[in-house]
Amino acid sequence: MGEMMVAKHAIWPRVNDPIFNISERAQNATKSLGKENVINATIGALMDDDGNLITLDTVFNEYKSLPNAEIAAYAGIAGQPEYLEAVKKACFKEFMPEAHIRAVASPGGSGSIKLAVYNYTNEGDEILTSDWYWSPYVSIAEETNRDIVTYQLFDENNDFNFTSFKEKFLYLANKQERIFTILNTPAHNPTGYSVGDDDWDKIINLSKEVAVNPEKKVILFVDVAYIDFAKDDEGSRRFFKKFSNLPENIFVIVGFSMSKGFTAYGMRMGAAIGISSSEDVAEQFFYSCVHSCRANWSNCNRGPMTLLSNIVNDPEKFKAYTEEKDKYKNLLSVRAEAFVKESEKCGLDILPYRDGFFVSIPCEDPKALSEELTKDNVYTVPLKAGLRFAVCAVSESKCSAAPSIIKNAMEYIKSQKVEA
Repeated sequence: MGEMMVAKHAIWPRVNDPIFNISERAQNATKSLGKENVINATIGALMDDDGNLITLDTVFNEYKSLPNAEIAAYAGIAGQPEYLEAVKKACFKEFMPEAHIRAVASPGGSGSIKLAVYNYTNEGDEILTSDWYWSPYVSIAEETNRDIVTYQLFDENNDFNFTSFKEKFLYLANKQERIFTILNTPAHNPTGYSVGDDDWDKIINLSKEVAVNPEKKVILFVDVAYIDFAKDDEGSRRFFKKFSNLPENIFVIVGFSMSKGFTAYGMRMGAAIGISSSEDVAEQFFYSCVHSCRANWSNCNRGPMTLLSNIVNDPEKFKAYTEEKDKYKNLLSVRAEAFVKESEKCGLDILPYRDGFFVSIPCEDPKALSEELTKDNVYTVPLKAGLRFAVCAVSESKCSAAPSIIKNAMEYIKSQKVEA
């Protein structure tokens, strides 16, 4: 081993991202065997039935119409003023909370998480999220010397496990000043689950109980990256109103992303949106995040900001965009329905799916099952407790075929263990 030049805090295991690794294998298989013979369920982006990335014409025609200077110029550190207003409209629509709301531009939803974690937790703090979660939450936390602690997302009836959530929430409340919770809903990655309005009431009431102690600070980070592909556009946003008139020591941050709703994955544009009953608390959020923006990425892409602003602020453009997006939202719904229906038919146990790009299959040895499935030219992403299947990237016919293949592979692995 050579001289260790990197600083101690920057030493990490020399491993490749498992999602990109399995995705690369799937792409190689597709090239050698033909796309009709491979089920590539690794891609977290909306693809057509031929495996091509879906891009909304209403979005990219608008983008290409922008003057070169509008794309090339620097943006404000916090984001362009018209974008910061438009992004609130795009996120909340008619369910804007009655509160002081400030937004700061970020590179995708990931950037909003980084802003929130750094500015609203202390070194050594634990951050609460569900046991099924998007793995970069851990990377973002550990980069700044924070840890992730989890509650069980589902109870024995496959409903939101509020009992487990409450236990871990109170555990954090008893050990640290700040109770920072990440809730990825609606259309949770990786399960496709959405927290219901009744459960939101329980979460907020629990937060209020803890917030009775003025020394406690409750921060709810709501990751809504997939909200624009939830089937019920109105129903999926209704919970935003519950963030109105909360105690001053409960602060809500919504992580918004352009990646999915605008099929603008590589543009890396999003926002952190702070919600508080206190104007001062909202201003604190804005200026703390602006400082972090300057320290980390300086500013974000001006072109995508103008793109979103132009579409959201023009009723005709927004209507055309919504109609085009809804066509693909329906495509996603049909694929997911096919997977869920066939899973029920063949007896494949899956986690409760409501909306979004992914379905998850719990299993004992995800890596072994994922590897076994590659023998059938089916590529899925292994997680800690199961597989993630990207219905967003797989045709309806392949979504119908996949459950029985997965079920058979599971049974084969079980039989091998019994024989051993």
